[in-house]
Amino acid sequence: MISRRELLQVGAATAALAPGGWSRAFAQQRMTQADLLRFEAVGNVTLVHLTDIHAQLMPVLFREPSINLGVGDARGHVPHVTGRDFLDLYKIPAGSAAAYALTSEDFTALARSYGRLGGLDRIATVLKAIRAERGDRTVFLDGGDTWQNSYTSMLTKGQDMVDCMALLKPDAMVGHWEFTLGAERVKAIAEKLGFPFLAQNIRDTEWNEAAFEPMTMLERGGVKIAVIGQAFPYTPIANPRWMMPNWSFGIREEDLQGNVEKARQQGAGLVVLLSHNGFDVDRKLAARVKGIDVILTGHTHDALPDVVRIGRTLLVASGSHGKFVSRLDLDVRGGEVKDFRFKLIPIFSDVIAPDAEMAGKIAAIRAPHEKMLGEAIGRTETLLYRRGNFNGTLDDVICDALLTERDAEIALSPGFRWGNSLLPGQDITREDIYNATALSYPAAYRTTMTGARLKEVLEDVADNLFNPDPYYQQGGDMVRVGGVSFTIDVSQNAGHRISDLKSLRTGKPLDAAKDYVVTGWASVNEGTEGPAIWDVVMRHIEKRRVVAPGEAGRVRVLGT
Repeated sequence: MISRRELLQVGAATAALAPGGWSRAFAQQRMTQADLLRFEAVGNVTLVHLTDIHAQLMPVLFREPSINLGVGDARGHVPHVTGRDFLDLYKIPAGSAAAYALTSEDFTALARSYGRLGGLDRIATVLKAIRAERGDRTVFLDGGDTWQNSYTSMLTKGQDMVDCMALLKPDAMVGHWEFTLGAERVKAIAEKLGFPFLAQNIRDTEWNEAAFEPMTMLERGGVKIAVIGQAFPYTPIANPRWMMPNWSFGIREEDLQGNVEKARQQGAGLVVLLSHNGFDVDRKLAARVKGIDVILTGHTHDALPDVVRIGRTLLVASGSHGKFVSRLDLDVRGGEVKDFRFKLIPIFSDVIAPDAEMAGKIAAIRAPHEKMLGEAIGRTETLLYRRGNFNGTLDDVICDALLTERDAEIALSPGFRWGNSLLPGQDITREDIYNATALSYPAAYRTTMTGARLKEVLEDVADNLFNPDPYYQQGGDMVRVGGVSFTIDVSQNAGHRISDLKSLRTGKPLDAAKDYVVTGWASVNEGTEGPAIWDVVMRHIEKRRVVAPGEAGRVRVLGT
């Protein structure tokens, strides 16, 4: 009934690929667009889900995490299964297209063979094909983190993404990084979208009224469908509160239950939660809120080739950066899901033909900036990647840049999950740096902290990531560090996870009472001063010309 068969068939077709073996052309010849889109339709409703594209209009390389630790009830369960264990769990052949798209295994070799994934023009092709097949049975939903985190999105305050997404005609969307454009900008865009910007969990702080519509009712395939929106509940904590001072967020579980019941009373035969909570929060939510048929989850960038069933709720994780589009066919009768079939569609950019209309729009947006964005400022000797619970090599480059350019002893870089990967020997372009750093509060600060205060900062972030209760997690990765090493025991309680905090410069433990010069970026404090982080990193690379960060060995992990 449930199927990841089509995706795995694509994987099996290329299973013989050995690292460093076939050329990209040969690998891609073994896949076709028809292979990627092939689907045994079922039922009367088709949900199509795209999330966490982070303003990436173009195809990208993006390495999935090799470390994604789960704690509490999530320990050992997807999405906290990676690498070879993930391949074994889903019976995906090593070296296959599916293995490359879904794991970090042999990433460099397989990337050279299979190339980039994503591109909004390829996504448009997939969406049009599904709509042509399914007609008025189709619902297309945008899970948020759409308008921010590239150069052109930063320059246009999200307008480039708004204009391109308008061509895809979503039925609804939710948000997170969107809010860092500022409340007024978000409201101005939302009013002109032509489709609902949903958030049942955002309130106006003055009147405690809904700041956005909580849900929308659609009819597809003869079924009344309620789509309830859930914005990222911790936005004012993870991002600057001053950018949205008059809104309160939160999970608001009771309100969500009330909206589900209201939807049923209004005749909804299918209830869908379009969520930016993060996977583990949504897994807990699905067990506690009754009556949700499908949760389309986002924020934590997890990509799973099968649904996860929590009671009668189907939980779908569609990845990030435009690498995947999810298709879920549902047979809905008498207010119940009687049958379903699922496919996580990998958007291999060398296989899927670009849609001409979208390609033209993207080209027009990028044309004035193409030369600058494509300028090579250096080269990497090693694989640069960001995604993972602890320091990635791209984060190491950012920390190295902060230490040298800001003349500091210790560097802190936020555990953001967005930013493309670069292969060994690849040129580093200005666009590569913007894709890892573009945001609306980019100042690279320089300050002092005592050793005790630094430990407090690390403990706070560790609890946001490794609290055993998902409702107390914020869904990012651990703050990245430069100039120091430490041990973290993820099995310990809050305030007791971090130990053995040492200076890499001296090799000695940090003195709790001593002040250290600390640099970082993306501070949530209003009025933070300093050069933009992208300028700091670009200057560093232009001076070095070749960067070769070592393996991320500054963090020792216990309790896994």
